[in-house]
Amino acid sequence: MSERQTDPSDATVLDYIHVRVVEYDPAWPELFRTEARLIEDILKENLVEIFHIGSTSVPGLRAKPIIDIMPAVLDIEQVDERSERFEAIGYETMGELGIPGRRYFRKGGENRTHQIHAFQFDNVQNITRHLAFRDYLRCRPEISRAYAALKSELAARYPRDIGQYCDGKDGFIKRVERDALQWYWKQYGATGRC
Repeated sequence: MSERQTDPSDATVLDYIHVRVVEYDPAWPELFRTEARLIEDILKENLVEIFHIGSTSVPGLRAKPIIDIMPAVLDIEQVDERSERFEAIGYETMGELGIPGRRYFRKGGENRTHQIHAFQFDNVQNITRHLAFRDYLRCRPEISRAYAALKSELAARYPRDIGQYCDGKDGFIKRVERDALQWYWKQYGATGRC
C-alpha cells in the first residue's frame, strides 16, 4: 500500500529510505512469523489478529525487502502505551503518519526491514483494503506481474526518493485497490455463509 497518504509535513520522514526492489524471497513468510511472535508478546491480550500484508506477502512478487505487518487490536491506545517495548526491539514510533487511526512503526533505518501498521479491529476500511489488495494480487498473477514491473521501473528511476517512488505507484494502487475491494466482497458473499 502507498505510504504517500501522508500530510506534506510528514513527507520528510519517508524520504531517506533506499528504494530497492528485489526478486521474491521465500524466506519472507518466516521473517514475518518471527517478527509476529515478538509483536504478539508485546500486544498480548490486546491482539485480535496479526497479518502479513504488502508485497512481501504475495508469493512470487518482486518487492522492496520490507516485511509489512498489520496487527488488529482491541484498543489502539494500548498500542501507544507499549511504544517503548516496540522501541526496545528496534522500532521507531511514528504515530499515525498520515492515516487516521493507524499506529505506524518502522525498523532498520535507511535499509528498512520491517513496518508495522496497527489498527483497532473496528477500523474495517483500512484493514479490509490491505487484506483485499494482498489477496487480489495473490489470485491475479497478471496484475501482480504488472505491479512488479511498475515497481522495478520506479525503483530504478528513483533509488533515493521514496516519495517519487510512492507517487509513481499511487494511481496503479488506487485502481487495483478499487477492483480488489469489489472482488473481495464478492468472495465474502460467496463463501461467508454458515
